[in-house]
Amino acid sequence: MTSPAEQAQSLTPAAIEAAYGLIQPYVHRTPLLTCKTLDSIASTPQSPESLVGTPFEGQTPARPKFRLFFKCENLQRIGAFKARGAFHALLRLIEERGEEEVRRRGVITHSSGNHAQALALAASTLHIPAHIVMPSISTSSKIAGTRSYGANVVFSGSTSVEREAVVAEIQAKTNAILIPPYDDFNIICGQGTTALELNAQYTEQVRSEHTLDAVITPVGGGGLNSGVATFFSDKPTRVFGAEPAYEGADDCRRGLQAGERVTKVSTLTIADGLRTPVGLLNWEVISNKCKVEGVFAVTEEQIKAAMRLVLERMKVVVEPSAVVGLAVCLFDEEFRRRVEEESGEKGWDVAIVFSGGNTTVEAIAKLFG
Repeated sequence: MTSPAEQAQSLTPAAIEAAYGLIQPYVHRTPLLTCKTLDSIASTPQSPESLVGTPFEGQTPARPKFRLFFKCENLQRIGAFKARGAFHALLRLIEERGEEEVRRRGVITHSSGNHAQALALAASTLHIPAHIVMPSISTSSKIAGTRSYGANVVFSGSTSVEREAVVAEIQAKTNAILIPPYDDFNIICGQGTTALELNAQYTEQVRSEHTLDAVITPVGGGGLNSGVATFFSDKPTRVFGAEPAYEGADDCRRGLQAGERVTKVSTLTIADGLRTPVGLLNWEVISNKCKVEGVFAVTEEQIKAAMRLVLERMKVVVEPSAVVGLAVCLFDEEFRRRVEEESGEKGWDVAIVFSGGNTTVEAIAKLFG
């Protein structure tokens, strides 16, 4: 079997482009939005009080200049970027094994909700039976969405270990073919098409004479971040990741600091799509500093503050996982100082991927009530 390190060598911009050619008929070209108000807020120095208890306490707050561009995958089919990877992985599986075998055996995955809905949609579209293992605490709208596409939903505990155990039980009974939620070559290539689109939109619509300075994506299992990093690996655009810090959800950041992948995560962060450890193949990409220049972590309160701004100022519905990148721009003083030091008055054009919008009115009310 090919090792993750060997597979990573095949993750190239050309592989992302090939994936895009395959999935285009099945996914939306989501908008790239701007918001002058959020540019202004992000470019305003933090108060000295907000730096108390941090390594920057007592120092003059950074004065970065941001021009933000928001890739709205919350408006993707099923409300998240995961539709890209699911369609790509299933289409490639049918190419490799034949439609008859895949239809006879069916497919299976585990997910807290967005990949669950994505694979359910792809399987329904391509007439393939699907079994989806979901944590029992998944958002109700994600469960309902998955069921609406005709998938067989089976519940499990919230950790990746508990999910995978239920997957193994179902596979033993059905012989269904596993399509992983993030640790998979074809999933990564599909997610990377997000970067292909946003780069083209930035060039066409916004600043054709300029190169995008940076892209920030959420990091859960790492499929989106490693796919985006793969696309930009031969371009000057910097790629960063963002995670919640709550209860050790920042496994990628901690792993990079320690020089070793963290294999287990058990957290109930409000960013429920980011509760999983980074996958093996994903880690090969993200731990390469030539591809991903850093991963930052934000608090639950910072996530909520960023989400409030998007809801109230942009009038865009997002889930908590989607705004961790914006929270980094708003609150992470290390990142903000880097932007100031490297760009000065010029500032950075930063694309932030809004990874999904699968939340409910009740969930939003609970967060802000």
